[in-house]
Amino acid sequence: MLRFAFRNLVSRPVRSVLALLGLTVAIAGMVGLFSIATGIDDTVGKTFSRIPGLAAMQPGAPIPLFSRLPVGWCQEIAAIPGVRTARMEVWARAQLVEGKPTFSPPRFLFGTDIEATLKLKLAVYRDDMISGRFLTRDDVGTMNCVISRTIAEAFHKKVGDNLRVDGFDLSIVGIYHCGSLLLDVAIVLDSESVRKIGHFDEALISSVYIEPDGTVSKSQLTEDVCKHFRGRRADDWRANAMVAFPEAGAINMLNAAAKLLQGNGASAKDAPQESRQTSSKPEPEKPTVEEAIEVRSAQDWGDKIAEFSSDLDIFLYLMTGIGVLIALLSILNTMLMSVAERLIEFGVLKANGWSAWDVMKLITWESALLGLSGGVLGCLAGWVAVQVVNAIFPTKLHLYASPGLLLFSLIFSTVLGMIGGLYPAIWALKMSPMEAIRRG
Repeated sequence: MLRFAFRNLVSRPVRSVLALLGLTVAIAGMVGLFSIATGIDDTVGKTFSRIPGLAAMQPGAPIPLFSRLPVGWCQEIAAIPGVRTARMEVWARAQLVEGKPTFSPPRFLFGTDIEATLKLKLAVYRDDMISGRFLTRDDVGTMNCVISRTIAEAFHKKVGDNLRVDGFDLSIVGIYHCGSLLLDVAIVLDSESVRKIGHFDEALISSVYIEPDGTVSKSQLTEDVCKHFRGRRADDWRANAMVAFPEAGAINMLNAAAKLLQGNGASAKDAPQESRQTSSKPEPEKPTVEEAIEVRSAQDWGDKIAEFSSDLDIFLYLMTGIGVLIALLSILNTMLMSVAERLIEFGVLKANGWSAWDVMKLITWESALLGLSGGVLGCLAGWVAVQVVNAIFPTKLHLYASPGLLLFSLIFSTVLGMIGGLYPAIWALKMSPMEAIRRG
């Protein structure tokens, strides 16, 4: 039956090839589109599986780059039970590297507390060195740096060379490689060096990396850290952020002036008539407790990115659905025309003892062969396209055609082909031998 079905497809090469191409393009497009979402998931997995600790940041800040905390809070966090090591971090964006703007991909200056980094059991960058060495205590206060292999290749640098960043000459002492687009964008220096380059306020840091000692759960440690700082006045330290964010400071000053005018400039005669006539006092608002610090785990970061990925999947489903619909119509048209041309053949087969079920199996085998062949070619074309895109844009995109995605696409294509041949098969099934011969 399989051989017979194959010969029937080969006997009509033009129509079979057109249906095959339609299905191949649809499956290749599906593999390519969904490799975007799987690439994001793969990048997230590679990134956050490397970060077992917690990150303490300013509430509401999306990433440490936009966070500001008082420098003294790192010591307070280190004294909380359950904390093995607390490392202060200073993040700044590198505007110019070797005289070139760094828009895409961005480059970041990561100022680390070298002493605390050396005490960590697991440390990103420190544990990923592929050339040279990581920073040591002798590098405190110097312009010695560690860069990623991606940055080294982009600017043709090696260990011992200088890298000019925002007007400062940095000396490269080591090169690391994490294998993640989210991690291989940093230039690692001593925290004081980043303060100097990025004009960072000495009283502030970006975040605190917390390595638990395992005596308490991460969820409990997160609550303990937040509870320790809960109720503190944000104004006590956010005023210093005017140095880092002048526009935010100007807005705060305008808001303060507006409150002053509302409090002192309004007189009783300026008040609305209704307010003087009423004797009831408004109920006092319940004070809200503002969190002074936010602690996030790697799982929290992953969940946030997963939300974005799930929204992206909706768009991918819509785009893939269009291609799949076109492929389905192509197979349906091919099989319908094939059945219409072979009505006499089916009538003769039935007259010679073939059952209606045998005819249906023949047509189903033909459509399944189309679906399987289109799936194989589509998966191969999609996988090759993913590799080409990754090779052309290694620092900007990471597409991942996972084995699971390829297997699903292959099975989906085969089932799609069988569905496309279902209606023609049922149509031929209902015809008697004489009717089939007469229509043919």
